[in-house]
Amino acid sequence: MEFTFYKYQGTGNDFVMIDNRQLQFDKNNTKLVSNLCNRRFGIGADGLILLEDHPEWDFKMVYYNADGNESSMCGNGGRCIAAFAKQLEIIQNKATFEAIDGLHHVIIDKNMIKLQMQDVLSIENHQQYVFLNTGSPHHVQLENNLINLPIKEVGSRIRYGQPYNQSGTNVNFVKKLSEDVFKVRTYERGVEDETLSCGTGVTAVALAMFETGQTKSHLVSLETEGGQLQVSFKEEQGIYRDIWLMGPAVKVFKGIWTC
Repeated sequence: MEFTFYKYQGTGNDFVMIDNRQLQFDKNNTKLVSNLCNRRFGIGADGLILLEDHPEWDFKMVYYNADGNESSMCGNGGRCIAAFAKQLEIIQNKATFEAIDGLHHVIIDKNMIKLQMQDVLSIENHQQYVFLNTGSPHHVQLENNLINLPIKEVGSRIRYGQPYNQSGTNVNFVKKLSEDVFKVRTYERGVEDETLSCGTGVTAVALAMFETGQTKSHLVSLETEGGQLQVSFKEEQGIYRDIWLMGPAVKVFKGIWTC
């Protein structure tokens, strides 16, 4: 078996990209996906993304976590697949594509990719944390000492604990730096470790910080381990619409997988 792949990254959140418009990739081969994402024996990535044709829209995004299982929406992956689609000359500077959570609009300005996320209709505000779904489920909690926090240990405990259990959640730890700037570190389910950045995660953080009064800004900057992202949104009576995730997406290299 031999196929061409591309490696893309968005603020350090990296993905194996495959043009699957001919439907030649075995989408049920969980082991293959996991092997491709393996950082010791494969290409190495936080996830794998297939670009496929769509009968109505510009393309379809199929996303797999590094464990080989198809997963919920990935914001940075959505930005990277838009850059990939432009490289393939499927689109120019604007597009509409379908992902597992529905349609997404995207605007491209050089390496800056602006991705519209789904509306968020409800946010659970608990005493010690906030929970919401931004295409993927996210637990958000404030932490003063992000530098020394053992993200994998604490994140995995929350990810598998009550009330999430088997379905699990992504976990975001946040420190406020200024009125509209927050530092974020994220534990991602499916990767089962900290990632350098998480698009749906920083989107969740921006909305959670507004919901809890940590910021009054509708444009929030999020500093991740892999770089800076921005999230803009509109809010009315607890409903969040017109949500945009903004940041860079870059091709790293192209290769051929043979086995």
